[in-house]
Amino acid sequence: ARAFAAKKFFPRLCLVCLSSNRLFDMDTDPGYVGFANLPSQVHRKAVKKGFEFTLMVVGESGLGKSTLVNSLFLTDLYADRIFPSSADRVKQTVQLETSTVDIEEKGVRLRLTVVDTPGFGDAVDNRECWKPIIKYINMQYEAYLKDEQALNRRNIVDNRVHCCLYFISPTGHGLKPLDVELMRQLHDKVNIIPVIAKADTLTPTECKKLKKKIMTEIEQHKIDRKSG
Repeated sequence: ARAFAAKKFFPRLCLVCLSSNRLFDMDTDPGYVGFANLPSQVHRKAVKKGFEFTLMVVGESGLGKSTLVNSLFLTDLYADRIFPSSADRVKQTVQLETSTVDIEEKGVRLRLTVVDTPGFGDAVDNRECWKPIIKYINMQYEAYLKDEQALNRRNIVDNRVHCCLYFISPTGHGLKPLDVELMRQLHDKVNIIPVIAKADTLTPTECKKLKKKIMTEIEQHKIDRKSG
C-alpha cells in the first residue's frame, strides 16, 4: 500500500513544482541555491580569507624604492633598516630582505610581502648579481608546488613573487647592460613593471623621450614586461 501511494502521489508533487511560475532572484531571495550563485560564494569566501600579494623591488641604491613602496601602501616598511657606508657597498653582495604587513581596506584584508634586494648593482663587479634573485623566485615556486602536492592543503601560504618593480636610473640614456640582462632573466618567471626612478627630475619632454627609448630597447631584446 505504501509503495502504491508513493507511485500515485509523487507524479502529482512533481507536477506542482514544474507548473509553478515563480522565478528565483539570487539578489532578493536569500534562500536561493544554484550554480549561478557560485561567483558570490567564491567572492565571500575570498574576502573572508583575505588575499596575499608579494611584491619584489629591484634597482640600484638611491633610486627611491623604499619611498615609493611606503607611499603606495601608506606604511613604513623600512623603519629599522641600517644603510651601509660607501666602503661597505664596494664589497657588498646582493641580499634579499622580506617585510610583511597586514593591510585592510573597506573590509578586505591583504597580506603584503615586499621583497627588497639591497646591494643590487652597487658593487664594482656586478657580474651575475641577479643569481640570488633568480634563486629566491625559483625556491618560492618549488615551495608552493610542494605544498600543493601535500595531503593537507588547507593553510597554504602563497609566497610566490607576483610582481617585480624594476627601477631604472633617470640619468642614463636608456637601459644599461645590467638592466637588460636582469629583465631577460626574469621576464618568463614574474611580471615586470619597469619604473623610471625620480622622473620628477626630468622635464616632460625628457621623460617622454626616455620612456620611448626604454620601450624600444625592451622590444629589441624581446623582453616580455606584461606577463611572467
